[in-house]
Amino acid sequence: MEITTVKYKRCDLVKVNGRIDSFTAPQFSEALHALTDSGRCNLVLDMSDVTYISSAGLRVLIDIQKACRQLKRGGGIALASVSKHIYDTLELAGFVPLFKFYDNPISAVGSF
Repeated sequence: MEITTVKYKRCDLVKVNGRIDSFTAPQFSEALHALTDSGRCNLVLDMSDVTYISSAGLRVLIDIQKACRQLKRGGGIALASVSKHIYDTLELAGFVPLFKFYDNPISAVGSF
């Protein structure tokens, strides 16, 4: 899994590439917590190149969403370019109502 981050004025765009599973979830969590620990609470996750997400990855998403909302009222995570397979996984877990979804990172960044 590879993670790259681009900081914008109102949010951070986090591009995730590969699998988010029990092996890579700690790295994913560490990268996102580094942002929230520095006070950055508006995050856009570009999920276009995520091929798989396990329950460990789902837990990270919920944990970071909670951390963002505690930092700033209105803060949170927007998911961009989510594939049908990943969306179905999120839907099955009941997570779809918890996140904002966008077709592309540009519209997600513009939402903050």
